[in-house]
Amino acid sequence: MLTIEQLVSQDHLVRKLDAAIDFSFIYPLVEDIYSTVGRPSIDPVVLIKMTFIQYTFGIRSMRKTIKEIETNMAYRWFLGFGFHTEVPHFSTFGKNYVRRFADTDLFEQIFYRVL
Repeated sequence: MLTIEQLVSQDHLVRKLDAAIDFSFIYPLVEDIYSTVGRPSIDPVVLIKMTFIQYTFGIRSMRKTIKEIETNMAYRWFLGFGFHTEVPHFSTFGKNYVRRFADTDLFEQIFYRVL
């Protein structure tokens, strides 16, 4: 039996990103724009990591990014997904961007923090 951990090579770029960046700093940045009422949201770190995948690997659209995440074990590993974890619909990022992130400097804050 194989695990995703075994399928992602030790020198893959996603492993280097994961080792270099502790994405938990995102939670305090978004706590005011997420509600504790209603059904659980998609983890904001997952949404941000999806954009990291998109830009780092030169994927042109979020729709294509989602398709890649569905089949690429390294991307799934980076997002903390298992073999059977359902990948969010491509529109999920767009809806979150419009509803939560559009009028903020969140991406700029993340960019500076990563630098």
